[in-house]
Amino acid sequence: MGLTRPPRSGIISDMQKSRAASVFFILVFGAVAFIGGFFAGYHRGPELERVTGLFNIETPEFASSTPDASGLGTCTDEKGIDVPCILDRDGVSAKDEGPADFSQFWKSWNVINERYVPPKSKTVTNQEKVWGAIQGLAGSLGDPYTFFLPPQEKSLFEEDVSGAFGGVGMQIGMKDGMLTVIAPLKDSPAERAGILQGDKVLLVDGATTSEMTLDKALYLIRGKIGTPVTLTLWRDGRAEPNEPFEVTVVREEIRVPTIDTEQKGDVFIIRLYGFPATGAELFRGALREFVQSGTDKLVLDLRGNPGGYLEIAVDMASWFLPQGKIVVSEEGKKGVGQVYRSRGYNVFGDKFHFVILVDGGSASAAEILAGALAQHGVATLVGQKTFGKGSVQELVPISDTASLKLTIARWVTPDGTNLSEGGLDPDVPVEITKEDVEKGEDPQLEKAIEIVRKGEWGD
Repeated sequence: MGLTRPPRSGIISDMQKSRAASVFFILVFGAVAFIGGFFAGYHRGPELERVTGLFNIETPEFASSTPDASGLGTCTDEKGIDVPCILDRDGVSAKDEGPADFSQFWKSWNVINERYVPPKSKTVTNQEKVWGAIQGLAGSLGDPYTFFLPPQEKSLFEEDVSGAFGGVGMQIGMKDGMLTVIAPLKDSPAERAGILQGDKVLLVDGATTSEMTLDKALYLIRGKIGTPVTLTLWRDGRAEPNEPFEVTVVREEIRVPTIDTEQKGDVFIIRLYGFPATGAELFRGALREFVQSGTDKLVLDLRGNPGGYLEIAVDMASWFLPQGKIVVSEEGKKGVGQVYRSRGYNVFGDKFHFVILVDGGSASAAEILAGALAQHGVATLVGQKTFGKGSVQELVPISDTASLKLTIARWVTPDGTNLSEGGLDPDVPVEITKEDVEKGEDPQLEKAIEIVRKGEWGD
C-alpha cells in the first residue's frame, strides 16, 4: 500500500544528493508560494467533491462593507446588491507572522540523509521525502479537507470523480476529528453488512485512521472487486458490550445512485442521493413526474446525500425561488466573494411549500439546497441536524502526477449560517432509531407526509 516510487537515476555522493535535493525542494516550495497568487486571481471551475466539499467558479471583488445594527455588517457586491457579510475576518485571513525559519527544516533534511537507516531495508527516495514534507505542510493547517495528493492518491481522486470503483459503498467524512460514516449507499455492501450512519471508523485492516487524510482512508477501504476489507467501528449507544467491533465487507463495483421517485397516496416523494453532473436533468425529469401526478404535495428526501456539484444545487433551487434570490454566498480570504443566486425558473409560484427531509448524512450541496429553500420560506426541514460540511476546495496541480487539494473558502446560507459550524437544525426534529430501521418503519417520512398533508409548516 506504499506510494508509487520513481526509478532511481544513478549513484551520486551524499554531498551531491544533499545539494540536489536542496535545489529541488526550493523549486517545489517556490511553486507552492506561487499558488497563493494563483488563488487570488483564478479558480478552476466546478469539480465533483466526495463529501462534502464544493468547487466555485470565480470570486469577484466586493465594493464595500458597512456594519449594520447587529454588528455583522452588510457587503455590497459588484452589481450593487447588498448581501450579508457574516464571518469574522480574523478567522479567514491569516495574520502575518513574519518569515519562517527554514534552517530547522534543512538541518533535519541533511541529518536524515546522512544518518537515517531504514529498519526494514526500505529505501525512501528524495521525491518521497518531498511529498511527505508537503503532506506535513498541508496537515499543519488542521483542516481534514486540505491535503496533498501524491500520484497514487491523485489517481484515487480521479477514479472517484469517474463515478464507478471497487469499494464497500459508504460515504465518509470527518466529524469531531474522527473518520465518520456519513451514510451507507442504498443496496451497497456496507448497508448489507449493517454499517450505519454515524459509525466511527477506527481501523481499516488494522491501520489506525486517527492521522489519516480522507483520501488515504478511501484508498485503504477501496480495492479489487471481490476482496475483503475489515473495518473496526465504534457506534454510540450500541447494545452491550459498548466497545469497538469489527465488520468484514467484500468489495463490489460501486456506482453511486442519483435519484428515484415514489407516490404515497396524494404525496409525491423525490429521493435525491447526490448532485452529479447529470443531476439537473434528472431532477427536472422528477419534477415533471410530480406535475403529471396531479398532486401538489411534495417531499424531497435529502437524507444520506453527501453533496456534489454546486451548480447543480443552484439549478435545483431555481425551480422554487424567484430570480435573484440568494442560494449561497462564498466567504474567502477577501471577504464575501461569489454570491450564487436563483435563475428564477420558479415554476411553482410564491405560495408553493413543501417538506425536505434531512439528517446527519445530508452534507455539502444537500445542505446548501435545504438551507436556501428553508430560509426563503419555501420548505420545512424535517429530521435531524445535518452533517455540517460547508467549505470550498480547489484541486491545484503541483506536478503532472501530484495535486494539492486546498480549502479556499466557506459557504454561508442566505440567513448567514456558516455550514461548517455545525450544519442546519431541522424545523421539526424527528429521530429515527435502530429499532425503527429493523422494523422497516420511517417516522421521519411519516412526519413529513403528515405535515405536507395538513399544511402545518415549521417556523
